[in-house]
Amino acid sequence: MKNTSKTIVFFGTDDFSLEVLRSLVAFGYNITAVVTKPDSKSGRGQSLVAPSVKKFAVENNIAVWQPTKVSDIDNNVKSIGTNPAGVLVSFGKIIPKSIINLFNPGIINVHPSLLPKYRGPSPIETAIQNGDKQTGVSIMKLTAGMDAGPVYGQIIHELSGTETSPELYKTLAQAGAAVLLALLPGIFDGSLQPTPQDDTQATYCKLIDKSETWLKPDEITATAAERLIRAHLSFPKTKINIYGHQIVILKAHVSETHETPLDILCQDGKYLSIDELIAPSGRIMSAKNFINGYI
Repeated sequence: MKNTSKTIVFFGTDDFSLEVLRSLVAFGYNITAVVTKPDSKSGRGQSLVAPSVKKFAVENNIAVWQPTKVSDIDNNVKSIGTNPAGVLVSFGKIIPKSIINLFNPGIINVHPSLLPKYRGPSPIETAIQNGDKQTGVSIMKLTAGMDAGPVYGQIIHELSGTETSPELYKTLAQAGAAVLLALLPGIFDGSLQPTPQDDTQATYCKLIDKSETWLKPDEITATAAERLIRAHLSFPKTKINIYGHQIVILKAHVSETHETPLDILCQDGKYLSIDELIAPSGRIMSAKNFINGYI
């Protein structure tokens, strides 16, 4: 096994981050602290919920830092005193240059796209929504610019055109963990140097918000609508009002003809045929059962 004595401060928040953190710990790396967002309110009771990486860190006796501002960890990092490296995965906040400079050889970022394509917060959803044939994971050195740092290495993942965002998040998290573990020894001993990105080829993706939850079939093709449903299955999910009922669409396909009451005419004259949904009752059901029970 490679030398894993290098001290690492891990930055992350969600399940995508957790997959990589688990792998680093399992491989024997010395994770001295996990930096994550403060606990957030969730559910009807608005109770505080801890990020998944925090729960894992506590279970494994790893220190947890939850700063309101990332710059607040300045003294925490300096107190480590062992010239730590940083690893960042789906953290969700901008890291100021003053903090980046505290790490050696810097902060290594696991980004789920083939940079410089899809810099920004939603590369997985964007790849599905755009109908891309392939995506991947890039291991890069963090800089002050958004996902603009030089790249240590990438792994390509071919897309079938049927993936949902939860499925692709899981697949790319596993792939990202594997390629990170393969590259870290060379990064840490200096034998692997990153290659600058071609900024002229950079594309960007945006933050997804709840305003994108409602499907507008008269403004979108059936193919684009089907991709949108798969892309937004994690968040914010795709809703529509049909026959006086508000439903969440979980699965659909494109149809040339109108065959059931749940075939929705789209902008291009084709139909989005709903296969599976969440009914007003909150139950997941097939289109057939919904038609029998609600229409």
